[in-house]
Amino acid sequence: MTETTRPDHRPDRRPAEPPAGERPGEFPGGPALFRLDPRVAHLNHGSFGAVPVPVQEAQAALRAEVHADPDAFFTTLPDRLEQARTKIAAHLAADPDGLAFIANATEGANLALDAVPLADGEEILVTDHGYGTVTAAAARRAPVTTVALDPALPDEDAVREAVLAAVTPRTRVAVLDHVSSPTARIIASPRLIAELRERGVTTVVDGAHAPGMLADPLATGADFWFGNLHKWGYAPSGTALLAVAPQHRHRIRALVPSWEDGHGFPRSVENRATADYTGWLAAPEGLDLIEALDAAKVRAHNSTLAAHGAALLAGIPGLTPLPHTDGLAMRTLRLPPGIAQTPDAARALREEIAARLRIRVLIWPWPGGGGIRICGQIYNRPEEYARLAAALPDQLLRNA
Repeated sequence: MTETTRPDHRPDRRPAEPPAGERPGEFPGGPALFRLDPRVAHLNHGSFGAVPVPVQEAQAALRAEVHADPDAFFTTLPDRLEQARTKIAAHLAADPDGLAFIANATEGANLALDAVPLADGEEILVTDHGYGTVTAAAARRAPVTTVALDPALPDEDAVREAVLAAVTPRTRVAVLDHVSSPTARIIASPRLIAELRERGVTTVVDGAHAPGMLADPLATGADFWFGNLHKWGYAPSGTALLAVAPQHRHRIRALVPSWEDGHGFPRSVENRATADYTGWLAAPEGLDLIEALDAAKVRAHNSTLAAHGAALLAGIPGLTPLPHTDGLAMRTLRLPPGIAQTPDAARALREEIAARLRIRVLIWPWPGGGGIRICGQIYNRPEEYARLAAALPDQLLRNA
């Protein structure tokens, strides 16, 4: 969002990197807050998230309320959604009038891109790190220029320079990851967004991994930003947000018309008739829980765990750590050449690791050799990463 919509803009408060080789401890009470299968090492929080028990219980109570008196629930729903949205806006230092509940990041991309008028010959810039369905949404609307970002680019400045070098007079919109899903690094930095604005480019930021993992997830200054709460924000599945700068809000149109259209954004976007809204109403419970646990400690713990796991995997011959953004709860390494070069090969390796090792990780495809991404969360334990590091070499030999 722009500075004018966020007068209480706060500086980034990412935790410092842990000392090399430091073995983290467990987060007190962390595993007990979740109902995850204890036989499985869940090292892939970034793909789908996991809902803590208190948030599950809050959603269950809301569902019971719906079943007890549907009329009472749905007639008061718009006001209750506004109350929930206002609570979340306070957590994110956002303007509640510029924020709307949506189902996921892909929906956010479509809403944002529909609100940008595009003339013949104008193009949308994306990167090869972008989420597939978000990039597909861009390609439906205009010719797309794809920026190739080498996963080994050393820092945010190198990323910024690569993106800016691809901007032409035809570039009307840039769709960029806030935190890239495969390579777990910042792409849409505030400086990059500002320089794109100076060039007259409308910015659309995919913040799928930002809420709950970044101290100030809306700090990019983008024209449009969308992010999932059901990943790092501890919200129920299907809970995300769309944030829109004031000058664009009048152009936001719901993908499907509703009885709330007359109210405009954000109510027009949030109304889905007799859908299940309980996840959205329970979403503030997730951010409340993070604050109760001490958000800075949660972020520092998760980042430390991810760094610890990456350090263990870096000892495996053929695995190469990739440059990362300090403070993130995800880390990635390149796999040996020839492994996971295609989506099918990456998917097969991911499922073999899950079936044979009972470990969940993300394997992402890349020409010449894909990568592995691990995450840190308060339910994880250091020994789970040691278990992966011990078993992965044999698994990679099977796939060589």
